[in-house]
Amino acid sequence: MSTTDPFESSIPATEPAPVDGGSLKKKKLWRNLFALNLCLTLLLIALFWLPFKLLQLENFINLPSVNLPKTGEAVKNPVVPVVQEIPENILPPRTVMINASSENDWVYFDFSRDGVVKIHDPSSLEWDLAFRRTKVITNGGATNKFGKAGLIDLGAVGFNYVTEAPLDSYVKDTATRTETENQVLLKWYRYNYFTHKLTAKPNIYAVQTADSKFAKVKFLNFYCTNKETGCIRMQYVYQENGSNQFLKPATS
Repeated sequence: MSTTDPFESSIPATEPAPVDGGSLKKKKLWRNLFALNLCLTLLLIALFWLPFKLLQLENFINLPSVNLPKTGEAVKNPVVPVVQEIPENILPPRTVMINASSENDWVYFDFSRDGVVKIHDPSSLEWDLAFRRTKVITNGGATNKFGKAGLIDLGAVGFNYVTEAPLDSYVKDTATRTETENQVLLKWYRYNYFTHKLTAKPNIYAVQTADSKFAKVKFLNFYCTNKETGCIRMQYVYQENGSNQFLKPATS
């Protein structure tokens, strides 16, 4: 009597086709190359496209139409700026270029002497501002407890329209883990992610000097004549008579 399973097919079983190892390796290689190309594409988008979009978002948020009043806050009418005339006796500005390209050494500037000065003792009152690359510090606060220097950001206003400096509330230098800094001038420039260049902001800064006199400053550039970085060009007016007004003395 036959013991053959009646449900067993009469068709003879065929063995599976042998797997081509070379073909599998090629498929795996192409998958890896595709994944690598996708990762590189996403990385490039993150490096170049994302900063640009973030800058656009920041500019959009700062638009007046986006700065809506909070709940329960009244909508105020826009303030119409008053046209201010420039006084005829305004003190003329001076322009100076300071080579602060050294990574290690500070370059000291004194308004009363209209230029860069050599300092043997940083705790003296013989300087007002010090420069090193993009960093700017003052002769006051944590930098020098004997100095009275400080800064105030007056905003993006016309240089000649600033006819006087505030009398108080100047920001002094503060200490960090490694050195000192002044919060007002941590970012006196804008950085372009595409060109990798610095552009000075249009802001005007009021300066109280080491001996409590006054000046106003506007930064113009960060590049030397040979296109190298580290040469800070600034426009300034210094009032040597101790007044906080940037006007010529009245003549009799």
